[in-house]
Amino acid sequence: MKKVNCFLPALSVEQILPTVNELRSTKFADDLQIFILSKEKLEVEGCSNIISDNINSMETLRSIAENSNADFTLIYTKYTTLSFAQYGLERFYNLAIASGAGLMYSDFYQIINGVRVNAPTIDYQFGSLRDDFTFGSLLFYNSKALKDALRSIKGEYNYAGLYALRLAVSRIADIAHINEYLYTEIEQDTRKSGDKQFDYVDPKNRAVQLEMEAACTEHLKAIGGYLEPKFKDVEFDKGNFEYEASVIIPVRNRVRTIEDAIRSVLMQKADFKYNLIVVDNFSTDGTSDVIARYAKEDERVIHVIPEREDLGIGGCWNMGVDHPKCGKFAVQLDSDDVYESPATLQTIVDAFYEQNCAMVVGSYTITNGEMKPIPPGLIDHKEWTPENGRNNALRINGLGAPRAFYTPFLREIHVPNTSYGEDYALGLRVSREYQIGRIYKSLYLCRRWDGNSDAALSIEKINANNLYKDKIRTFELISRIKMNMINNK
Repeated sequence: MKKVNCFLPALSVEQILPTVNELRSTKFADDLQIFILSKEKLEVEGCSNIISDNINSMETLRSIAENSNADFTLIYTKYTTLSFAQYGLERFYNLAIASGAGLMYSDFYQIINGVRVNAPTIDYQFGSLRDDFTFGSLLFYNSKALKDALRSIKGEYNYAGLYALRLAVSRIADIAHINEYLYTEIEQDTRKSGDKQFDYVDPKNRAVQLEMEAACTEHLKAIGGYLEPKFKDVEFDKGNFEYEASVIIPVRNRVRTIEDAIRSVLMQKADFKYNLIVVDNFSTDGTSDVIARYAKEDERVIHVIPEREDLGIGGCWNMGVDHPKCGKFAVQLDSDDVYESPATLQTIVDAFYEQNCAMVVGSYTITNGEMKPIPPGLIDHKEWTPENGRNNALRINGLGAPRAFYTPFLREIHVPNTSYGEDYALGLRVSREYQIGRIYKSLYLCRRWDGNSDAALSIEKINANNLYKDKIRTFELISRIKMNMINNK
């Protein structure tokens, strides 16, 4: 019996042959059996053929399980050439035996426009529920864990099969990260990080997202982390507020855009009293002068300069929310962006009362620096549903914008003092108990330009961000499981 069964997706003999030859050139070649996954039968000497055109489907995964008679199952997920580092395949095998893991993945190299670059991955953890977790294109399964996990999956997925499989594997075995560069793949998606982050809200991917949500919900139910659509009521009578709403803008060195942001707030027309709290985190480029000028001219503008120097965006938000002049509702606006119309603030505050929620999330339009719409245009996060939104929130990487909060609750839980993911952490925490209100029409213009903080991130920065959000999910998931256990008792 072979030690490893290898399953490779193929479009043609010419496309797959380099990868087959690579596997045969390793010193581990005698211990391998190679299967070609293709839409039509392909004759590759020494290889078996499985008819399949979708490696993400449950049908294909069942075919893999049925044909895998080795201790381990290697699944390659790309239609490009795979090559191994020195003894890379043997390393996968030896560590899989040593660890007993159900699924192993490693760091890898990518060939991008002919240049080899490092592609480090991060450790998998309990809260790594997002469907875009980067494993790389080589998945090394314990065959028994793979087969047991497949049998436990209830859904019949066409797009979410691999996602449902790794969630199911995580329920019965460890998912282990090898911090070594064990192979090289060719990367054809060379877009910047800022362009990729909206893929999951693209209407073209709607069917995929619905399946991913179903798979995640199935997993949450299996581990006791699913929350039924039962929410606490919000009583809007806490505190004595001079203002009904406060717009909060944390800012550091945005002299290019801060004036537009301030103006868009001051032009708001509402049937209640509101103000603007700008938390200026020690700007050095003239931003402070702009804010000071508006604060002198209009009493609604409050210019706050923190006393401490260790605040991120979340810490600046705490400064604004804790300010004695903060209104009953704290409403977000980034210093890069502008409200789309004078009715934005009124629309947000009305949503709190109409939907009885502790947090409201709106929609926005992506524009260039001149505020002209650019693809993908409207970001409305319609994947959110009142019935399952707070469960699906554990799968996706963000809840949308602009965000607004019932101030007494925010003063109770506080904002994490970070400059990334603080809004996501709040959304998870709020939704554990309360409904999050949604507004699906565009409320503000989100300007994309080279100076944006997330326009083109390095892979190290992306990994750090993702690691943080996965940790937030881990904390939240544990809290939800404990809450369910208490409620069930």
